[in-house]
Amino acid sequence: MKSFLFALAVTFFIGVAVLLNLRPTSLVLAKGNTETLRQLEAEFMKATAEHGSQGYLSYYADDAVEVPDGAPILQGKESIARTMGFLDNKQNHLTWTPVGADISASGDLGYTYGNYEFRSTGKGGKPVVAYGKYNTIWRKQRDGAWKVVLDMGNSSPEPKT
Repeated sequence: MKSFLFALAVTFFIGVAVLLNLRPTSLVLAKGNTETLRQLEAEFMKATAEHGSQGYLSYYADDAVEVPDGAPILQGKESIARTMGFLDNKQNHLTWTPVGADISASGDLGYTYGNYEFRSTGKGGKPVVAYGKYNTIWRKQRDGAWKVVLDMGNSSPEPKT
């Protein structure tokens, strides 16, 4: 009987040790997926450059929220779509660069943030450049795809180089 209890205790402690070691590994895997979000940002920007508003909106969830600088909050992909027509003008160029990204320990929610630049043509054909910062929150969908669920940005002065 003593050897059975000893074997049961050893098995229990080995099981606890294994379970404790699994948790950090799953966190490392979730953290490692931040590169996935950075890659998505690059694909998102490319789709916008190539397909305008349709490319841009293809990365949004249906229930997404947009928090534009100096304007009311937009709820739902359809509401956001009504404001993105400027991306269809081939003289407008929106680019952005993520500075940071992270993913929740559960692996289903993440965020990116960085800087953007918007180039357009103003009155008299004069080039106009606007700068800003953004934060995008991504949620993994049931099909495993990541979609934007909240996006916000605000203007900034020209970056100093």
